[in-house]
Amino acid sequence: MLNDWDKWMSKRHKKLKLRCQKGIPPSLRGRAWLYLSGGKVKREQNQTRFQELDSQSGDPKWLDVIEKDLHRQFPFHEMFMARGGHGQQDLLRVLKAYTLYRPEEGYCQAQAPIAAVLLMHMPAEDAFWTLVQICEKYLPGYYSAGLEAIQLDGEILFALLKRVSPVAHRHLKKHKLDAVLYMTEWFMCAFSRTLPWASVLRVWDMFFSEGVKIIFRVGLVLLKCMLGSQEKLKACQGQYETMELLRAIEPRYMQEAFLIRENSVTLRKLTCLSNY
Repeated sequence: MLNDWDKWMSKRHKKLKLRCQKGIPPSLRGRAWLYLSGGKVKREQNQTRFQELDSQSGDPKWLDVIEKDLHRQFPFHEMFMARGGHGQQDLLRVLKAYTLYRPEEGYCQAQAPIAAVLLMHMPAEDAFWTLVQICEKYLPGYYSAGLEAIQLDGEILFALLKRVSPVAHRHLKKHKLDAVLYMTEWFMCAFSRTLPWASVLRVWDMFFSEGVKIIFRVGLVLLKCMLGSQEKLKACQGQYETMELLRAIEPRYMQEAFLIRENSVTLRKLTCLSNY
């Protein structure tokens, strides 16, 4: 597929999507994400751009914030354990380059775990262009100062929840729990700080193939599983208890096989929605 990419993307995309749903082989994951996202094309269109950005010193305002965040990203992963190690250095390079590439946006803390996951699978230049695609194509507006895009998607998620789990929807509405309170980290970090690692990778495989709808479906699955029955809601008598429950999602609901299966169930419930 990778060796004849344009043909697969244009003529056999359904087959490609099914392969991504089954999981991309680890040895090919970085290259596949780069291709799926359009990062490869972006890199080829801007062949020396990353090197130019990398050679610049960057805005001290953003560099100071980024440097404070470096050690918080996957601190137990061998790439990022050492302060000032090659993983943290590459993370700084990628995030600094983005602030120079989009100075009107600058840096958002949620970009750091995204960039870190990418760096675990590809070189810094590829990670940079894939990050650009995530910020511009997959999650546009998510990392802007006003966060209008995430607020809008929170409203959409809440509306979709009414169809998927009326019980959970009524509970959240009753307690006036705004969606941005529980879904912001899920969506902005593409679940990289929420799910077990195997589940993160499978969700990202589908995310790069199908877009933000995958993030919506995973969010809906978690809300339905945690708040979708009267039995579960007995322990949730208010806002605080509900938020605590959503911060401590049961491990069984986050397992790879369960999430993928429930993702398909959720899709079937949503197929009657136009353009979903």
